[in-house]
Amino acid sequence: MLVSVAQAAEAAGEAAKVGFFSDPETWIAITWLIVVGLLFRPVARGITGALDKRRDRISQRIEDAERLRAEAQEMLAAYQKKQREALKEAQAIIAQAKAEAERLAAEASKELDETLKRRERQALDRISQAEADALREVRNTAIDIAVAAARRLLAENLPAEKAAELIDAAIKDLPTKFH
Repeated sequence: MLVSVAQAAEAAGEAAKVGFFSDPETWIAITWLIVVGLLFRPVARGITGALDKRRDRISQRIEDAERLRAEAQEMLAAYQKKQREALKEAQAIIAQAKAEAERLAAEASKELDETLKRRERQALDRISQAEADALREVRNTAIDIAVAAARRLLAENLPAEKAAELIDAAIKDLPTKFH
């Protein structure tokens, strides 16, 4: 054990003799800091440039999205306006169709009334004509019966000389009866 303690004391003494700058780990750390320091600016510029480009792309995409949104809003407004106009036009067409239907219904009702009145007049005219025909027939039949009865009475009760006188008088009156 003595040997190892001695060796440890010797190593400790040597370590104490070695200064801060004689330690290789110190030079590795210093070199590492210099390399990091030298590489920091280009790497930082590269990272910053990449981030700036990414920011620009994102900004461009946002601007494009906002422009597209604005265009979509305009298109939506235009389509809504067209839809309102089409709805108004459809309502106008419906109103016009209703008015036309009402007008046609009124005309049809008027024509039906006129047709019914005309047919009623025709029916009344036919009834009047039938009454007149029936009355004429009754008169003609009554006249025929009266003439037949008068003939029979005259033939049975009228003497021949009196019949000749009546026939002569009737012949004389004939020219006045035809004019």
